[in-house]
Amino acid sequence: MGNRVVITGLGVVSPNGIGVPDFLHALQNGISGIKYVPEYEELKFNCQVAGQPNFEWEQLHNYISETSLYGLKGKGIAYGIKAALDAWMDAGNPIVSEETLWETGCVFGSSVADTDVIKNAITRVDAKESKKLGSRVVEQIMNSGITAYISGRLGLGNKIINNSAACATGTQAILIGHEYIKYGMAKRMVVGSSEFVDRYVFGGFDSMRVLSRKFNDQPERASRPMSLSAGGFVPGSGAGAFVLEDLDFALQRGATIYAEVLGGSTNSGGQRNGGTMTAPSSVGVIRCIEDALTDANISPAAIDLVSGHLTATIADKLEIQNWTEALKRKGDDFPLVNSVKSMIGHCLSAAGSIEAVAAVLQIKHNFAHANINLEDPNPEILELIGANNLPVTKVDREINVIAKANFGFGDVNSCLIISKYNN
Repeated sequence: MGNRVVITGLGVVSPNGIGVPDFLHALQNGISGIKYVPEYEELKFNCQVAGQPNFEWEQLHNYISETSLYGLKGKGIAYGIKAALDAWMDAGNPIVSEETLWETGCVFGSSVADTDVIKNAITRVDAKESKKLGSRVVEQIMNSGITAYISGRLGLGNKIINNSAACATGTQAILIGHEYIKYGMAKRMVVGSSEFVDRYVFGGFDSMRVLSRKFNDQPERASRPMSLSAGGFVPGSGAGAFVLEDLDFALQRGATIYAEVLGGSTNSGGQRNGGTMTAPSSVGVIRCIEDALTDANISPAAIDLVSGHLTATIADKLEIQNWTEALKRKGDDFPLVNSVKSMIGHCLSAAGSIEAVAAVLQIKHNFAHANINLEDPNPEILELIGANNLPVTKVDREINVIAKANFGFGDVNSCLIISKYNN
């Protein structure tokens, strides 16, 4: 069976709210964080809106030392530091420890180091100019920079890992941390993921013609998961973080418990059976969800809410079909379904961690957030699960178990089963 794993701390940097109180308020009131970006019009991008957190560097004062803060340019790292240390303090811990915490580790994911920082380094590659880069460049362009900053500030001495699995990164990071605790390799883990979408990453997706382009003048309407008028996803940035603990360890120190991670699964469809670099194989997705339920030792009938990947692309209908097959539930028997992306866009490697924070808050406060911009549901989706399971306003209801999944480039899948904590 293994050790029980509970969630004792939350942190979030989201386009529609920084910090748990603001993020919760946005979720409960259907507040969008999608905004028009003048730079993207100047660059003649097709999509000119994005989900960008209202982040200022001053927000990191007292989080890391002034020496570490000076010269820090990478926003992806900054978002991750803010979310992780907020989660750490939310769990009742001081930021600074004089000792190495051997029982505590960190799994924090990212996709690519901030390309603005990389570009600045590349433009100074000759011997003369490279001397002007300073001593801070390498730590900011290495993917593991985020875990190095977090673990160094907190004195974490257990497993320190940076994972990267495209859009499945966040849920995968949580699952890895869960498994380390479940199987006795750690007592506590700081887990999550972060993403900063700058003009270079944004431009890459824009060139693929997979982004929303019809609502540049109405940014809050641009992200439309499961909608008939969905025309592509809206890139977002941010970070989500958790403190996971062995139940006995948490109880012994008197920690407040938000929820419990019952189990999960991560796999790959192998880019076979319809799976490609950019599209998941239904066989792999269904197997991942089924394996997550088995690992959690829970019946599909117990799922109250599906927090889907649901990016507002043509893949939404296929994803819902995969869920119906994996859960063996359809129509009125299907759980409620929502997508945080309707409010914040698709935060890429940070998507799973931010959306998992939303899942925990819905369990804690007993509600299902609205799918905003869903005034015209895709008829093919309605045929599968019916309109009653697609909330367009907040639903106040007991939420005991949520299935949270994400699917990433490379045909990588990850699914978590999160529940209320019952002692």
